[in-house]
Amino acid sequence: LLLGIVVVLMVTVLAAPLAFLLSKTEFARHKWIDLVILIPFMTSPFINSMGWILFMQKNGLLQQMVPFIGSLSEQFFSFWGLALVMALHVYSFMVLILKNDLLNVNSNLEEAASVLGVGVRKQITKIVVPLITGNYAIGALIVFVKTISEYGTPYTFGTRIGFRVFTTDIHRYSTTSPISFETAATLSSVLVLICVGIWLVQNRITLKNTYQTVSGKGLRVSRKKFRPISKLIIWMFLGLLMLTSVGIPYFSIAATSFIKLRGYGLAKGNFTVQHYIDLFTMNEKGIHAIGNSFFLAVSAATITAVVGTLIVVAIYHRKSKLGKWVEIVSLLPEMLPSIVVVIGLMLFWNKFYQVIPLYNTMGLLVLTYSILFLPYTIQYVSSAYSQISGDLLQAGRVFGATQFYILKKITVPLVLKGILAAWSMTFIISLRELVAASIMAPPNTLTISTFIVREFEQGSVAIGMAMAMIYALFTTSILILLNLVLLKKEVIK
Repeated sequence: LLLGIVVVLMVTVLAAPLAFLLSKTEFARHKWIDLVILIPFMTSPFINSMGWILFMQKNGLLQQMVPFIGSLSEQFFSFWGLALVMALHVYSFMVLILKNDLLNVNSNLEEAASVLGVGVRKQITKIVVPLITGNYAIGALIVFVKTISEYGTPYTFGTRIGFRVFTTDIHRYSTTSPISFETAATLSSVLVLICVGIWLVQNRITLKNTYQTVSGKGLRVSRKKFRPISKLIIWMFLGLLMLTSVGIPYFSIAATSFIKLRGYGLAKGNFTVQHYIDLFTMNEKGIHAIGNSFFLAVSAATITAVVGTLIVVAIYHRKSKLGKWVEIVSLLPEMLPSIVVVIGLMLFWNKFYQVIPLYNTMGLLVLTYSILFLPYTIQYVSSAYSQISGDLLQAGRVFGATQFYILKKITVPLVLKGILAAWSMTFIISLRELVAASIMAPPNTLTISTFIVREFEQGSVAIGMAMAMIYALFTTSILILLNLVLLKKEVIK
């Protein structure tokens, strides 16, 4: 709980000024900044954590580059270092939420206050802050739940400093001897109650602080301009943020993957590409891990795309209680910590093993991935489906078209963009999934994430980081391509 609160505060300090810069100032024209701040999200949290460990540890990359720093860098391995690493990974959620909210605040409101003699500070506290409080509560809830339900960073970084959290203990009791599923289930239940309680508080805050900022009138957003000295300070802030959230983890991963002998570190002549060659020629488990991850990612993305689209089509224009319950149940995995869902599925299918022998198979792993990531598809497709006029569907029925024909010829073509976006996001997130793969995978079955963690723990750090670098470049390339396609479509429109 302490970690969750501190991370929310850190994220607020980082995200609030950045969201303001990217929505209300001249820096909004630099669209590449939006792309860069998304890179930490596309990189698995435990990989970011490993990058920081390799950079700050004793005889790590920082001490090799700056020898006079001595053991000062090792002070980073503390509660505050853990909180900072987690904040740098999730701050992009808050930036996107606050930025979109600020873009909907009409500049006429602030200008009217200026005309009446109200200062900038009072404009922010009396106009802007109240208008964005509701969405800030949503962002804070997402950050808090993601923090207390995160497993990768507390496992790699937190274990190193002896900081135990819910997720690491749940994982330990369910996978390490002496195994106690009862204790794991009890901890999971407490974690669920906390998340539900925070969700109820957030709902109350949101209902009290929701305002209609978009109306039939034109929405105008003015861009604040800065003096040269202010621009320099802002660029320094942005540079420091990008260095810590993207530069350091990626540099550590890349450098370690090319180092020949770790004992010599960043010495001249101590670099090689042999680790990448070994990964595909001599390391059979690495190839199998890549194959398993792609199979799971493609399977989960395809299943959720089909099921999620059918759910949206079935319930969106219907006001029945059944449809509402289906929507709520389908979104539950997003409201609950993933480790809780995984433990619940494991216990359920273990009990029913004699009836349906799905436990301990790749089939159960596909099912788990699909359940965990179904909400992403529902949200993307719902967003696209909400833009379709009901008149189009009714016109199809008037002309005698069957439900299947309407779905095939009208609905799917119009929501195809949302379906493809959902498929892509599910595919990327499935590639980095660690909790489900580490708990539910059959014996001797590795994925990209579990392979990296295993190599890191066993001392084959260079091989593990070579795999991490390939994964990071692949997912980042997909992110860039998606953004370029969406940007091109916006330009065409």
